[in-house]
Parts: sequence; structure tokens; C-alpha cells
Amino acid sequence: MEVNKTVYSDESNLKISEDVLATIATTTARDVPGIYSMAPTPAKDVRRFFGKKGEGNGISISFENGCALVELNLIVKFGAKVNEVAATVQSRVKEAIETMTGVSVSKVDVIIAGMKIETEHKGKSK
Repeated sequence: MEVNKTVYSDESNLKISEDVLATIATTTARDVPGIYSMAPTPAKDVRRFFGKKGEGNGISISFENGCALVELNLIVKFGAKVNEVAATVQSRVKEAIETMTGVSVSKVDVIIAGMKIETEHKGKSK
């Protein structure tokens, strides 16, 4: 696993990869009712060149003044209350990262990139 940046804990000199933060954020966001999936982002190579982790997988992690900034690109399920789903994602991702790692999160931006209508599985017999 490639690690470009780490977060250092003052108390124990703990090093945490941005990939770990991205995994926590992604897993937490996917568990929120109303989320269909992460949305791929087209600027993967350009943003990764400038130090943004996870770009292209629907997530970007950056740091400012020692705090994590998280950006999630999501697809919601049709019929979901988008504003409520986004607010839930923001609070749960912030809490999960801070609780599991001790890393302060100053902002979680949620971009609703699409909506998906769930259909019955093909191949079901009638």
C-alpha cells in the first residue's frame, strides 16, 4: 500500500495512513440507509498527482491545519430524502474517523453525484 501522507498523534507517535481514513469514511458512508454506492470521480489522475488520496473511488482526503477534510461523492437510492441522507453521512463519517483514529475532522463534504433506481434482480423466475 502506497502511503503519501500520515497523520501523527502527539501522545504516542502513532502514524495513520490516509488510506485508513478513506476506508473508514467509505465503509461508514455505505452503511447509511439511502446510500446506493460511492460515485467514481473523473479527475482521478490529476487530483492524485496533487496529493488527494482516494480520488476516483468517490472519496478525497486532505489535511489543513492538522485536521482532516473529507469529500465524498455518492449515489443515493431513488426515494431517499437526500438532505437527511447527506447530513447523516456527514455526522457518522466525522464521528467514525475521530473515534477510531483520534484524528480531528474539520469538514465532511458530501456531493450527491447521482440517484439510482433499484430494480428487481434479473433472472428471477415468475
